[in-house]
Amino acid sequence: MQSNSSNNNNQPQTSHTSTSRSSDSGEACGGGNKWASKLLSECARAISEKDSSKIHHLLWMLNELASPYGDCDQKLASYFLQALFCKATDSGQRCFKTLATVAEKSHSFDSARKLILKFQEVSPWTTFGHVASNGAILEALDGESKLHIIDISNTLCTQWPTLLEALATRNDETPRLKLTVVVTASIVKSVMKEIGQRMEKFARLMGVPFEFNVISGLNHIGELTKEGLGVREDEAVAINCVGALRRVEVDERNSVIQLLRSLSPRVVTVVEEEADFSSSRYDFVRCFEECLRFYTLYFEMLEESFAPTSNERLMLERECSRNIIRVLACDEENGGGECERREQGIQWSGRLREAFSPVGFSDDVVDDVKALLKRYKAGWALVLAQGDNHESGIYLTWKEEPVVWASAWKP
Repeated sequence: MQSNSSNNNNQPQTSHTSTSRSSDSGEACGGGNKWASKLLSECARAISEKDSSKIHHLLWMLNELASPYGDCDQKLASYFLQALFCKATDSGQRCFKTLATVAEKSHSFDSARKLILKFQEVSPWTTFGHVASNGAILEALDGESKLHIIDISNTLCTQWPTLLEALATRNDETPRLKLTVVVTASIVKSVMKEIGQRMEKFARLMGVPFEFNVISGLNHIGELTKEGLGVREDEAVAINCVGALRRVEVDERNSVIQLLRSLSPRVVTVVEEEADFSSSRYDFVRCFEECLRFYTLYFEMLEESFAPTSNERLMLERECSRNIIRVLACDEENGGGECERREQGIQWSGRLREAFSPVGFSDDVVDDVKALLKRYKAGWALVLAQGDNHESGIYLTWKEEPVVWASAWKP
């Protein structure tokens, strides 16, 4: 990646945002003596070595120190302890299903909407990818009269109101938009009817001819077909993948990317969190260390973004606990199927280049992302990928660490 500290006007790389450490919330997560990281890593190694007496001792010690309501170290200890216990007892799949069921029962449109909007208000973690993707889609489909966006994500359509506004203010005739949402998470299905009604109402308000479709019930994205998606020859197609490709089994990812190409899109936008849980999936300790690194950053970001007593923060942390169990304790070999293997931007770039060519984000889109970052606390920055490393796209960084990758591709 290329730092954005340059003042080169022809290649805007710098966000206005400072990357200096903030002390608003006290000591950073994992700061000080980093007792949680040390104990958790030691326990992960003991599990890998099948040292049962050491495992029991460390699990007991972590249990005494951990708390989901404590400081950042205590929270990390609490959520990773749960995953380590599941790994040690081969109960990951059962535990994950139980936690997912509990979350699904308490899930409603109002609670989900409130959580997403509050998160977007205090952090660019999700809005970064939305703004970049919308910009690339609008530029790729400029001048077309019939647009079809295939949205493969679980972001409850929060990305699309700003795009509808942009279409409504186009200089030429307002195009017709068909939005097909592919639902891959069961927790989202229950709220899609309400979301569809709200999207249709907003499109009418904006004066944009609009059609809303939902595709659910798929076992995996690889089951999508051109016919099932209702793609027509006279439509200009864009495919939007936000956090979707990581849910595809690692060995099936290249074939799914070829499937996306077969839909003849004008553009494919891909947004993924920047972590590598894929190349280390058969090395538990390596995978654990990368998982701990990534979620330490995430928990630090949540701590500095939300008030200490925020219910939304607690809900996001609980969602992390399920994902940590997915990664560390739901083994594919044991029929787990629930693992979420993130890959880094450079890894996704390698896969996507087999079927697509990268589309660089224009200066206008980069400027839009920079303007977005100005709304948030210091610590966030935009960094361009380095082309000589076969990377593509742009990165959102937090405290100089890349956390989210956004990119655009064409056949």
